[in-house]
Amino acid sequence: MAVKLSNATLGQLPEGVKRPSYDRSKLTPGIVHIGLGNFHRAHQSWYLHRLMQQGLARDWAIIGAGVRPHDQAMRQKMAAQDYLTTLIELDPSGSSAEVVGSMIDYVPVEEGNGALIARMAEPEIRIVALTVTEGGYYIDPATGGFDAGHPDIVHDAANPHSPRTAFGAMVAALKKRRDSGVGPFTGQCCDNLQSNGDVLRQTVVSLARLSDPELADWIDSECTFPNAMVDCIVPATGPKELALVREFGIDDAVPVTHENFRQWVIEDKFCCGRPDWDKAGATFTDDVHAFERMKIRMLNGGHQVISDLGELLSVETISGTMEHEGIRAVFEKVEREEIMPHIAAVPGFTPGQYIELLLNRFGNAMIVDTTRRVAFDGSSRHPGFVLGSVRDGLAAGTPVEGLALVEAAWARMCYGTREDGSTIEPNDPFWSDLQAVAKRAKDDPRVWLEMRQTYGNLADRSRFADAFDKWLRMIWEKGTAAAMDAYLAGRD
Repeated sequence: MAVKLSNATLGQLPEGVKRPSYDRSKLTPGIVHIGLGNFHRAHQSWYLHRLMQQGLARDWAIIGAGVRPHDQAMRQKMAAQDYLTTLIELDPSGSSAEVVGSMIDYVPVEEGNGALIARMAEPEIRIVALTVTEGGYYIDPATGGFDAGHPDIVHDAANPHSPRTAFGAMVAALKKRRDSGVGPFTGQCCDNLQSNGDVLRQTVVSLARLSDPELADWIDSECTFPNAMVDCIVPATGPKELALVREFGIDDAVPVTHENFRQWVIEDKFCCGRPDWDKAGATFTDDVHAFERMKIRMLNGGHQVISDLGELLSVETISGTMEHEGIRAVFEKVEREEIMPHIAAVPGFTPGQYIELLLNRFGNAMIVDTTRRVAFDGSSRHPGFVLGSVRDGLAAGTPVEGLALVEAAWARMCYGTREDGSTIEPNDPFWSDLQAVAKRAKDDPRVWLEMRQTYGNLADRSRFADAFDKWLRMIWEKGTAAAMDAYLAGRD
């Protein structure tokens, strides 16, 4: 019978399950983390847990937080098991389980976020970290600047004491800290965004400036926002994962599965101190950008290459795309010929070595990561992960044919059906808008590229636009597989 996970039952867990060796009752908080999804619990929370296992960082425990109504359900589930999480590593050579105990509380989720503001204003909180998805930073997709006209931002600017967003809550907490003399905290973005710390600074400072310019100046000068690159493949939790954790003898309502690889590269800019994450395997460096460029362009961009093709061809998992001869070949060709030429080597990896790593990671059949999950929010992921390589290729005169095919596959996917006729359920915050454009683009492909908020001036770049037009017409006339074959053979 599975053991219900809690502080009281840690000693009853089956032999072989790793568990905290430290006294959790003696931990004190140092971090508020907003967005307690699977990725955070498999990545940042795990690094801190590993430090605690070494007798370190026990004054840096995590307080969880959320700002949306659905976060309340996660809070209740986590509280019922004393904020413990079971991590299951899915290695082709065998799986293992580890209970992580670095989180000790979860702020009540309430309208106006008063409890969250009060907690972030406490002197013991020195870092406020976030994983709120790539599309959650109120970025104007056309300019890359701050989207001051978004309804959430308009609300927070008018109601700074009862904000709707995580960023509004951060601004309100920082005002309390400044006024009381507590001082600043470090804002730490843990999402897959290039220059993610700079993006977080832009959002927080720009929002503050709408209601309190002097506070904005203080935040900009006193707070730090380190850039970082984060990496670990972490599938969503569903019935299979809930059954798997019970096979380990653990009753955990919110377990997390993950691959046997992690990477965290961090800019060492923390105004109020930090844990020694490097002692748990993280890397501190002054040059995060080279690491993040490799990862975002090659891994995240590569994910978009295979997930949209997989959806169209009814390949349900990422490992399945690596077993599909055509999708794997397209992935390798695009990576080697169209993405890799614009990527510099980093300590530990050349671009060619990184491709081999990705082939192994994506091919891990133990990781049941769906093409649907990876294809989610293409309206943020394509501009963030793919189109930079297109622009580099156009500037350098290197091929962009395969990247144009990737964009055509996304346009076809947003039509809402797979090639076998089955329906693709809405999979983007702007799905209805994308679907409407995709239906018009069936007969006039260039309509898709006229989404300037996504593509900017790429509609005017004939080498890319002509290739996109060709591939989308071919996909509709002959099918995705035929277009893939034509690309691989180098023919129109």
